[in-house]
Amino acid sequence: MSAPDNRNNRSGGGKDNENRPRLNTILPIAILAVVFVFLINFLYSSYAASRMEEIKYNEFQEMLDKDQIAEVEIQSDRILIMTREEMAKPETEQLIYYTGLVGDPDLIPQLKANENIEFYHELTDEMSPLFQILLSYVIPFAAIYLLFSFLMRNLSGRMGGSMSIGQSKAKVYMEKETGVTFEDVAGQDEAKESLQEIIDFLHNPQKYAAIGAKIPKGALLVGSPGTGKTLLAKAVAGEAGVPFFFISGSDFVEMFVGVGASRVRDLFQQASKQAPAIIFIDEIDAIGKSRDNRLGSNDEREQTLNQLLSEIDGFDSSKGVVILAATNRPEILDKALLRAGRFDRRIIVDKPNLAGRLQTLKVHTKNIKLTEDVDLNRIAQVTAGAVGADLANLVNEAALRAVRHGRQAVNQEDLLVSFEVVIAGTEKKGTVLTDTEKRIVSYHEVGHALVAALQKHTAPVQKITIVPHTSGALGYTLQMEEEEKFLNSKDELISELRTLLGGRAAEEVVFGVQTTGAANDIEKATDLSRRMIMQYGMSDRFGLMALVTSESQYLGGQNSLNCAESTAAEADAEVRELLLRCYEESKQMLRDNRETLDEIALFLLTKETITGEEFMAFLKKPEELPQPEEVPEITTADDFQGPTEMI
Repeated sequence: MSAPDNRNNRSGGGKDNENRPRLNTILPIAILAVVFVFLINFLYSSYAASRMEEIKYNEFQEMLDKDQIAEVEIQSDRILIMTREEMAKPETEQLIYYTGLVGDPDLIPQLKANENIEFYHELTDEMSPLFQILLSYVIPFAAIYLLFSFLMRNLSGRMGGSMSIGQSKAKVYMEKETGVTFEDVAGQDEAKESLQEIIDFLHNPQKYAAIGAKIPKGALLVGSPGTGKTLLAKAVAGEAGVPFFFISGSDFVEMFVGVGASRVRDLFQQASKQAPAIIFIDEIDAIGKSRDNRLGSNDEREQTLNQLLSEIDGFDSSKGVVILAATNRPEILDKALLRAGRFDRRIIVDKPNLAGRLQTLKVHTKNIKLTEDVDLNRIAQVTAGAVGADLANLVNEAALRAVRHGRQAVNQEDLLVSFEVVIAGTEKKGTVLTDTEKRIVSYHEVGHALVAALQKHTAPVQKITIVPHTSGALGYTLQMEEEEKFLNSKDELISELRTLLGGRAAEEVVFGVQTTGAANDIEKATDLSRRMIMQYGMSDRFGLMALVTSESQYLGGQNSLNCAESTAAEADAEVRELLLRCYEESKQMLRDNRETLDEIALFLLTKETITGEEFMAFLKKPEELPQPEEVPEITTADDFQGPTEMI
């Protein structure tokens, strides 16, 4: 049977499924309304009866003769009497007398003749019984039903659906609602290729059934935040044209015991009735954490996980229900969840390479007006390590900058400036540095650039600036690789250490001081050298021994110690020795090229921002460049007051 026919069949069953929960909600409210109406009528009747007392008709006549009556109301079956004595009491304590209607022809003239009596004659005998029922029961029932419905709907919204506490919160996205296909996902060709087989199975299940093959029950999307795992799952549903059930792992677990397991059952029941369909569980680590004692225990979460495992084992994948899940912490997932027959495939959604970033930029600029000078390939080169979300944000920032400057299209400068805003923040135009601070910042940044240029295995310098930025930097040196690299040798890492320490080296060589501006450089250099010694096997003392274990690979790669404390202390000593050696080598490079350092620093001090081409020209023919203005020379520590901000 073709896919459209399947969808048509599903739509009919879907309406029945939609009506059943609606009926389950209407019936309790209707019962509550009926009970409430009868209760109100009963209480009203009981209250009215407690305030009424029956008297004989002759007693009523005696009260009339003695002028003791204040009000009289003649109804269809009786006469209500209020005496003057009762009228003087508070309303809650008043007693109403009543007597039978005997058909006395002299009663009404007698009441009309007495001016001290208020007389009412209600023609209730003309009211039909049907109208009485309508007035007493139907209208109150309708009003109370509407009130209960409103209250239940409001309460359900605030408490997360307390009246349907076990029902799944999954949102059903049909093909026309997702609006996402593989054309909207760029830079993930390998992941799309792995998922293409699932799409083909949902379109042509008979092709796989003919050979006896079964589609994997589940696929786990693993990657760093922002790489597009959720977008990729929606694209699979959009390509396959099947219902897409989306739910977050945290939605399964709430304060009520057993709610998570109940929602898991309900989710799989819905998906089975809508098959073929895709179930997508985002952040599955919220319920799929390992059940060992080291990571803590939670009975409700474990019960939910057990139910999820049971449901995965219980459904038949040949019916066309495929489970997709996403996480950026696969190392903490329970092994039972990852075994064969459950999440059979692990699809890595990695950071895009150069070609992937280029394609991603093309997708995000599809609806953006660009000028002819825009070179997306250049932007892709400078954004190494960026994920899809970063590139989308960069393009949006560039478009906003173009609007701020009154342009109708985004140019290359907008994109490059937006990239620099991401790494360094916007320029702080109100920050004014003293002449001494500007000189130190200038030498600091040129120290980085010069040490990098004097070494092999370093990225070319693209820009040097001493303009303060909102990230806290008083300046920065921007280096960009000419080609994308995936491996770094020990020599390359040593060169990077020297470059990082070049700023502090310039401060000490020129001014003989140490400032707070090198704090971030020292932090990066220490981290890099520690990884070289304890993780990369580049230690002269420990050789190939790994002293740390990498955790959370997709969340920054934090490490945990995997050695004795004495060994860690020895590793710290070697880290310190490596940093000191690289620092001394950086200082020696700057001493050997002190004249070039002074020329570039003074030129930067005048222009505040120079390009990589201008910087490299100094290393070749400095006489061809414009000379900077004369600046008072500061070469000793006695002349230095010290900056208070980070460089």
